[in-house]
Amino acid sequence: MVTEMHVDGFRFDLAATLARELHDVSRLSSFFDTIHQDPTLADVKLIAEPWDVGDGGYQVGQFPVLWAEWNGIYRDTIRRFWKGDEGQLSDFANRLTGSSDLYQFDGRKPYASINFVTAHDGFTLCDLVSYNEKHNDANHDDNKDGTNDNDSWNMGFEGPTDDPEINNLRERQIRNFLATLILSQGVPMIAGGDEVARSQRGNNNCYCQDNELTWFDWDLDDSRKRLGDFTSQLIHLRLSHPNLHRRKFFQDREIRSKSGSTIVQDIAWYNPDGNQVGDDVWNAGWSRSIALFLNGQTLQVTNEEGHPVTDDSFLLLVNASHEGVEFTLPPPLGGSRWSQVVDTENTDSPFVKMVMGEKVIVGGRSLKLLSDEATQS
Repeated sequence: MVTEMHVDGFRFDLAATLARELHDVSRLSSFFDTIHQDPTLADVKLIAEPWDVGDGGYQVGQFPVLWAEWNGIYRDTIRRFWKGDEGQLSDFANRLTGSSDLYQFDGRKPYASINFVTAHDGFTLCDLVSYNEKHNDANHDDNKDGTNDNDSWNMGFEGPTDDPEINNLRERQIRNFLATLILSQGVPMIAGGDEVARSQRGNNNCYCQDNELTWFDWDLDDSRKRLGDFTSQLIHLRLSHPNLHRRKFFQDREIRSKSGSTIVQDIAWYNPDGNQVGDDVWNAGWSRSIALFLNGQTLQVTNEEGHPVTDDSFLLLVNASHEGVEFTLPPPLGGSRWSQVVDTENTDSPFVKMVMGEKVIVGGRSLKLLSDEATQS
């Protein structure tokens, strides 16, 4: 397939099974050794679904160098954070920045993490914000099939509703998930149809259905068209800025500038009051709002001509609480001003640009992305 059909990679379903020797999962299994030594397969993309149904089969972060993984920990954390669960802030920060705790220490890069919120099985993104429970009766297994652990939230009503307040909150929450996914370091994986709010009516195990439950409905109403445009523009934004898809993990420490005269940080975390986050906040169950600074001058990569690559710096303001939160903005580098790039609260015009002052209110359950537009001058 690689040499004749030019397939450039493979995704291995239940890949932990391939690493089993007798009953144990081993990273040094003969299967991995064979692939890494094969001159044809060693250079293709290898993506693992890093779990199976056996004991000890959950192996996220445990596959060898050269392998990327479906990051199930990313999925669970992002769902819980935006649902408003307590104690998610520290883990959310790890997932947002490429899951270095899982992939950095064995020499892998951020692209080892295949980030996702939904996949081909389980709830669609629309159903994730519309149902608290699975509804698999159509599968004729007494609703026993499919996972019960969905980390979903229906916003106060189970299934479709005509309540405009609930529908607006659901649309905003879908945008929060998509924006978080596309703006995270690592590789975003979007399940087909999530970009237009496809629903399976709460069925989270539709493998046996070949009907309206699983078919794509392309008769889009205005809100679904808006969501598709929103997703498309987010993807374009990510592709346009190397700072949003770094090749290396953040060092999370001060870095001396090229001249050696100043010290800058490649990444920084801020509380809404403008102070950097301390250990007391990271470990607090109540904290659901945070700002992430991404320094566009510290990418530490060069272009084809050998020149350092630089980009805009970004400030991501995230608020998973139900009320609006006022953020005091840290000053951007170089004396410029922050400009709004994305606002998930504004469902009609989420990409309207405006210059920010020293403070900004981020609406309940929404995020804003700000830029110093350093490359625009």
